[in-house]
Formats: sequence, C-alpha cells, structure tokens
Amino acid sequence: MRPRFVIVLTAATACAAATACKSDGGERGAKGASSAEGPREVSLEQVTEALVSETVEVSGTLAADEEATLAAKVAGRLKSIAVDLASPVKTGDALAQIETTDYELRVQQAEAQVAQARAQLGLPPFGTETAVDPEATAVVREARAAASEANTNLGRARALASEGITSQMQLDAAETAAVRAEAGLQTAIEEVRIREATMRQRLSELRIARQQLADTVLRSPLDGIVAMRVGSVGEYFAAGTPVLRVVRINPLRLKVAVPEREAAALRAGLTVEVKLENDPALYTGKVARLAPSLDPQSRTLAIEADIVNPGNLRPGSFVRSKVVIGQSPRPTISKSALVSFAGIEKVITVEGGKAVERRVTTGRRVGDRIEIVSGLKLGERVVTAPGTLQQGQAVRVRSGA
Repeated sequence: MRPRFVIVLTAATACAAATACKSDGGERGAKGASSAEGPREVSLEQVTEALVSETVEVSGTLAADEEATLAAKVAGRLKSIAVDLASPVKTGDALAQIETTDYELRVQQAEAQVAQARAQLGLPPFGTETAVDPEATAVVREARAAASEANTNLGRARALASEGITSQMQLDAAETAAVRAEAGLQTAIEEVRIREATMRQRLSELRIARQQLADTVLRSPLDGIVAMRVGSVGEYFAAGTPVLRVVRINPLRLKVAVPEREAAALRAGLTVEVKLENDPALYTGKVARLAPSLDPQSRTLAIEADIVNPGNLRPGSFVRSKVVIGQSPRPTISKSALVSFAGIEKVITVEGGKAVERRVTTGRRVGDRIEIVSGLKLGERVVTAPGTLQQGQAVRVRSGA
C-alpha cells in the first residue's frame, strides 16, 4: 500500500494565513478607496482672438552685401602683406605692397623726359606751367626775323626793278627767298605745336608711371573683413592675379525665390524673419529689392532682403525665412492647453462634468499662443493645463476659472 501524508495545521500556521488574508483585503480596500476619490479639479480658458501674421515661407541663402577681389594691378613680387584671414579692414587701408624699385625708376625716367620736352619749349624743367606762346619761342622768333628780312629785301628789289636798276632774275630770287622765309616761319610755329604735343605725351607718361607706382599698394575698397588671402611675401604676381578678397557682412543679403502664386503680395519694405539650423535666435530684416520679372523656367520671383548681422551670421548660410505680408485676427489658445501625441493635436473640453477630447488643427505661433485653424470656435472653453487628463474622466472646474 502507498503511504498517506496528512497535513496538520498548527496554531501558528493558521494565524499566519489569517494575517495574510487580512492584509490582502486591506490593500484591495485601499485601491477601492482611491478609485472612489472625487473628480479632478481643472482650470478653463476661452478661445480668444489674437493678431496672427500672414507670411510667405521660403528658403534661401545669405550672401555678403558687398564683395571685392583685390588683384595685383601691376606685376611684381609681393613685398609685404598686412592682413590675414578674418582681419577687419576699413576703406583705403593698405593691405599689401608690391616691390616698388622698378616703378620708382620709371617715374624718374618719365620726369627726365618731361624736363627735356619743357626745355625744348623754353620752359623751366621742373615748373608747373604748360601753356606756351609760340611767338615767345626762340625757333619762331628766328623764323619771323628771317621772314621779315626776306620781305624787306623783296620790297627793295621791286623798287629797284621799277627803275630798271635790278634785273628780273634778281627780282625773282628775292620773291623766292620771301616765300621760303614765310614757309620757314609756318614750319617753326608747327614745330612748336609738335613740341607742345610731345610735352603733353611726356606728362601723360609721367602720370602713368606715378599711377603704376601707386598701384603697387593694394588698398581696401570697402569696410569689411578679409575672406581670402592667397598671397605670400616674395611671391611673384602677374597683373590681374588675385591676392585678397574683402567682404562686407553687415547687413547681409538674403536671396530667395518666391513662387509665382505668392509673389503678387510682395513689395519692398516688408519685414523678413530668418532662422538658421541649430540656432534658436530669430533675425529680422526688410525686403529691399525685387526682380522686375519672373524666371520663365522656375516661375519664381527673385527677391533680396537686407538682414542686420549681430556678428554671428555668415555669408553662404542656408536659412529658412518668412516674409510677413500682413496681420489678421485669428482664434488662439495658450500653448499649455494643446496636447500633442503621435502627430495628433487635441484639446480637452468639459461637458457634463467629464473631460471630452477635441481634435484641432493648428496654425502659426504668436508668442505663447497658437492659432486654431479648425476644431474650435471663438468663446469655447478648454482646459488650460490638461496634463494626463483622459477622455471621460470626471472633472470639476476650479472656482473662478
């Protein structure tokens, strides 16, 4: 036969079981008491109107307001460079210097040629006057004296010929000499004019030589910052080779293309709001320039806005912008009244002492308020801070709310 086992409950075991039962029953009682608590107290707010900006949203790129590439205007070796990348510069600052020896010699040569031309006209070699009276020059005075003498001889020959004292051959010779003397005078006057032209040419060559000497210094054409430096001291640069690039970055130019359907509302002077990726700050500016025509390929209108740069914006940055074309009153609620979950937006209203969920469609943000596009009407009341409030949960509106 199989052995039988008998379980005997002692007094201690029975007491422990009874205690457990009592404890379990106490916990269930506590839960029941919790579920029997009163309704949750909430505060309500009304859907009110607020001015909401009507905007055109576009993406674009920030560009420098002005940009200039400084190239070597004259050939030569770079003698010095006074700036580096990101150096601030002012208009007229000397940024780099080409060696000047060759150009100084050219100036000296041109000055000598000018002095020679002035001497041929009877002018001081280093004077400033350039006007010349041909009659005051030696070559013209000499030619005029010769012409006067020839005319006198011709008159005497004619008088003697009329008395039969001088032969016709002598008279013809005197007439020929007079004509030659007049031609010599005209040639002398023309020679003076040629010398004047030569002097003006030499003066032009001197000005060119001096300008080339001045062009050995590269100066900033604007107030800005050095954005590129490609030159090194001792390097030879041919004329036209870029050495530096200077940009002006305040204000910056926002360049965007607006679709045709939204372009009609745009005009100069409208406010533009700009945001950069990973930058919570909002930057503002004004629409400054609009293209006169649409791009026939993309059907967009190119516009430019001037954006004030506080110092941390850089040309080339991609930005998202809004052009504010007007404002209109729209229904709004506070941000705390909106509940968002899994892409669904809703608010909580109170009907018959219970929480009721209402799906809404939101629009733009105005400070701490949100535009309600659909789902609510003006004057309706919603729970201000619903938190974890659920559909159908009993609620009690706080006094004064």
